[in-house]
Amino acid sequence: MKLNELRDNSGARKERKRVGRGIASGTGKTSGSGQKGQRSRSGVSLVGFEGGQMPLYRRLPKRGFTNPFRKEISVVNLGDLQKAVDDKKLDGKKTINEAVLIEAGMVRSAKDGVKLLAKGEIKAKLTIEVSLASKAAIAAVEKAGGSVVLPEPVVKPDGKGHKHEREKAAKEAAADKAKK
Repeated sequence: MKLNELRDNSGARKERKRVGRGIASGTGKTSGSGQKGQRSRSGVSLVGFEGGQMPLYRRLPKRGFTNPFRKEISVVNLGDLQKAVDDKKLDGKKTINEAVLIEAGMVRSAKDGVKLLAKGEIKAKLTIEVSLASKAAIAAVEKAGGSVVLPEPVVKPDGKGHKHEREKAAKEAAADKAKK
């Protein structure tokens, strides 16, 4: 067989129907669209229309909801970190943070933070700086002689919101009882 003899299998490609090319073609005059009406004209979109019957997408109940405040967190496993150190993608002597992980191609983007998970084993002594980490991952890194640095939790000031008002009222009530 030669390159100039290569052909598709018979029936692999179907030629498009050329409509409106005379009565003898079988699809002349009305081009296979029948006589008059909405569907014989261009610009028709009847997707989901069931002839006036209540369509399926309106008969079925709504389910669930999308939390607008959800956090998109990227995940890094300990086994992946160890493999990257072994493959010389990461320098084990330097601090490994979100920017280094992105540069090494381990995380596509930091999104709302990077979480360290304990899947796999780690032998290298690493200093890892991430947004979140599981307890098992922190324990495994510390067991290998490294450390995990997490950001300080943000403490909300007192006096904001209903919960704080109830707590203050409860404290005042307890103080009043103690005085009596």
